Amino acid sequence: MALFDATPALRSAFLPELDGHSVFWEEFGTRGGPAVLMLHGGPGGGMSERSPRLFDPASWHIVTMDQRGSGRSRPHAGDTVDALEANTTGDLIADIERLRISLGVERWSVFGASWGATLAQAYAHAHPERVAGLILASVTSTSRFEIDNLYGGAGAFLPEAFDRFRRFAPEGSPGVGMAEAYFQRLIAPDPAQNAAAAWCAWEAAVLEVDARAEPSGRFLEPRFALGFARVVTHYFRALAWLTPPLLERAAELPDVPAVLINSRMDLSCPLSTAWRLHQAMPQSELVVIPGHLHGTLYGPLSEAIRAAGVEFAARFKTTRP
Repeated sequence: MALFDATPALRSAFLPELDGHSVFWEEFGTRGGPAVLMLHGGPGGGMSERSPRLFDPASWHIVTMDQRGSGRSRPHAGDTVDALEANTTGDLIADIERLRISLGVERWSVFGASWGATLAQAYAHAHPERVAGLILASVTSTSRFEIDNLYGGAGAFLPEAFDRFRRFAPEGSPGVGMAEAYFQRLIAPDPAQNAAAAWCAWEAAVLEVDARAEPSGRFLEPRFALGFARVVTHYFRALAWLTPPLLERAAELPDVPAVLINSRMDLSCPLSTAWRLHQAMPQSELVVIPGHLHGTLYGPLSEAIRAAGVEFAARFKTTRP
């Protein structure tokens, strides 16, 4: 079985509005158990209903949140470009801390997948005393190398899809330049929905290389596609405002227990990022999955996350005061 059984949310609410944003969060599992915060990918992806099932609700106090502009948080970037205001990595880190304080959690483990792995690392750098451990899957740091690979180098493996991707924004240079070119279209009133469809078609092509991948039907939903594309290009054109780059700071987190899980041939998240992070964090464990898998809700990636969660639950005592 790839996932734990579904359980109803213990509580669902919004953080008090700040900077025009109301951030949605939920709790699952067992209050009083070790806490784990789940950070979704994208950026702009929002939490999947299935994601909390990666952790055992009988062992964990599971906390999820929809990052600014996505999911059930308000405003949604699929409705208005105003959702991109006051929406940076620093703002998300501040939201995480507000959520931790409001829940009375002293320390928690942090799980992040894809972009969520970047945000988890950035949060750990900002508040290392609050992080009991890290479980990172499809590991990213949102470096220039990674963005240039995802929106440039990966085209060598998917030339037909990449040609269609480039034709929609021919002025964009492969890599960060594509994020910039698409962003300008996505914030314009008329071609925005078409640009979102083209952007998401490329994302889907990369993510679905592995035959075991589950197609993301959300990319076909106009509101989701527009919101996702707006937020992800907003972040990636600026390399998520991470200065200096996270991998250059990785040695600052040597004592944080961590499990790093990555497919060997993930076109979206090159294994070299997880490898470099592993080298800088002596206590970390690197789990390499064969193939091109990127998604975390099925197959061996899901199984590795579940195993890490079971191990961490046994290791950590309650994080509540």
